[in-house]
Amino acid sequence: MSAFGPSQLIDPERLQTALGAARARFAITAIDACASTSTLLLERSAQGASSGSVIVCDHQTAGRGSRGRQWSAAPDASLTFSLLWDFDRGLADMAGLSLGVGLAVVRALDSCGAAGATLKWPNDILYRDAKLGGILVELSGDDETTRAVIGIGLNLKLPELDPVATPMMMPVAALAGMVTPLPDRHYLLGTLLVELAAVFDAFSAEGFAAVRDAWQACHAWQGRKVRVLRDGVTVLEGRCCGADSDGALLVDGDGRIERCLSGDVSLRPAS
Repeated sequence: MSAFGPSQLIDPERLQTALGAARARFAITAIDACASTSTLLLERSAQGASSGSVIVCDHQTAGRGSRGRQWSAAPDASLTFSLLWDFDRGLADMAGLSLGVGLAVVRALDSCGAAGATLKWPNDILYRDAKLGGILVELSGDDETTRAVIGIGLNLKLPELDPVATPMMMPVAALAGMVTPLPDRHYLLGTLLVELAAVFDAFSAEGFAAVRDAWQACHAWQGRKVRVLRDGVTVLEGRCCGADSDGALLVDGDGRIERCLSGDVSLRPAS
């Protein structure tokens, strides 16, 4: 038994069935507990880990979300993993990767019977405007190639949170509210990895433009009034027009289309 309770540890051998023909593209490591799967995979990347390396963790105690936020995860309530992938594209051509990852997650959930997930630019997975999961993409590389460490966390059940100790930026959703019974964790993870590989192949060939139309179709805030914030201060209000071919957010502010980059702004609904 895990120090954190009954183990939900993924069995890499059992996962091979769910991966099907894509099994040779992944090397799965399942661990009982760690601070952050992305931090651990970044360390292994520096030590020469291969593209397709995956770390899935039962209990993540200090997972990292976007903009430095923490993501805590327990095995009975979540699925958390990180994936290492090499792209034959330079760093300058990698904008929009987090959006492509989100599209792969929505496709996988739909394949597992959990229809209705949508996406919020640039890295949130939503269900009925509540946060179902999150994505963190960390890149390194040069003008010709890029190595990405992609962390994904999904709520399987609603987390037990103290609203005072853990204030939430938005309501929280869980897979249990979308499909009953919950998909087997091996099938869910395998389906996620297969869909991710397919999106990565398209992204390697053409960048975000290859999946932009599909992403737009899943975009939760398309056409809605939004506020764009920088350092907590509203810098732009307007109608959200989705994403440009390079993944930049497009906002129509009084008839003028403004481009916003994910690295320096955040998005909120207009009041």
